[in-house]
Amino acid sequence: MTKIGVIKERKTPEDNRVIFTPVQCRHIMAKYPGVEILVEPSEVRCYKDDEYSAEGIRVTEDLSGCDILLGVKEVPAEYLIPGKTYFFFSHTKKKQPHNRHLMHALIQKRIRMIDYECLTFQDEQRILGFGLFAGIVGAHNGLLTYGKKFGLYELPPAHMVDDFPALINTYRKNRLPAIKIAVTGSGRVAAGVVEVMTHLDIESVEPEDYLTHQYDYPVYTHLKGSHLYARKDNNLFFRDDFHANPQMYKCLFSNYIAQTDILMNGIYWDTDIARLFEKEDVRRKDWRISVISDITCDVDGSVPINVGASTIAEPVYGISRSSFEQVAPYQNTMDTIDVMAVDNLPNELPKDASHYFGSHFEKYVLKELLEGDSDIIRRATICEGGKLTPEYEYLADYAYP
Repeated sequence: MTKIGVIKERKTPEDNRVIFTPVQCRHIMAKYPGVEILVEPSEVRCYKDDEYSAEGIRVTEDLSGCDILLGVKEVPAEYLIPGKTYFFFSHTKKKQPHNRHLMHALIQKRIRMIDYECLTFQDEQRILGFGLFAGIVGAHNGLLTYGKKFGLYELPPAHMVDDFPALINTYRKNRLPAIKIAVTGSGRVAAGVVEVMTHLDIESVEPEDYLTHQYDYPVYTHLKGSHLYARKDNNLFFRDDFHANPQMYKCLFSNYIAQTDILMNGIYWDTDIARLFEKEDVRRKDWRISVISDITCDVDGSVPINVGASTIAEPVYGISRSSFEQVAPYQNTMDTIDVMAVDNLPNELPKDASHYFGSHFEKYVLKELLEGDSDIIRRATICEGGKLTPEYEYLADYAYP
């Protein structure tokens, strides 16, 4: 019998998502008779303990008998059970300084750490993530911010509705003005943004038309690949070369600044990748962007006026175009840019996000895990038995005390 424990989230701020919904737990146990799922009680989880019990799932404080423990966010070091297999987003693969203590604990406690972020297909495409719902909520929040800033229309906060279908239902009451929206990125986050664009009848236009045409209805353009980056030496774009040598590429977003009302940023960014713009660009006379939804939320990253993550309760802050200082949001003026920088967006639609994530885990990962000898699992295993796995030995100076 393989025992899988669904652990309580303990990171601050609280995270109300879960890896498996109650119904998914029941279905998995029926499909795999050799698997038992136990759930640690939680007062903040989007599904109540009683909902798991109603599906025949044992809710217990004691998960010490479990072979595999599943969470969402980082597990505080003091709660790690030695010698166990854990799945969660560890945020250690980039040597994140704030999680170095956690990395040390994973080694010292001989944890087998399998990171969701590192679960990939052979072509390095990620298997799991909450990015789709980050994109959905980020797009919604960006549009909500624009309406509130200029008093043009009203949308409810996503966390105030029951689920995504209920959110979509609110769109039927609103007709948006003739705004132009730039969407960046090519992954699940961007897919989520485009999903919202579709439900709000915001028309897609080609980047070339976006730059040269004005419209009497809302439009968006999706910027990725050659429309967003080009080599510095020949102005061409080659996908594999860009991923291998991002420092050789410049960003072309500057061309879109004068044509964009809302920027919805969903790109992956690292320090070797050019920013979308530089801070001084916001002082340009032709700067038009009044709202930025920085969904990927890299502080001082691809959006250099991201000065820190915001919260679900207060998702937006203003940035003065003249001083770059943080100011009150929703001022009906072009002198300030409103930045939405919530870094846990899927928590606003936690049941939808959890169901989506759990279904993908069951479909692509669970069987690999149970059968063993899986390349997918091997590629995502950061450490095991008190040492880094070969693929992650580059973390040695970070991982070992």
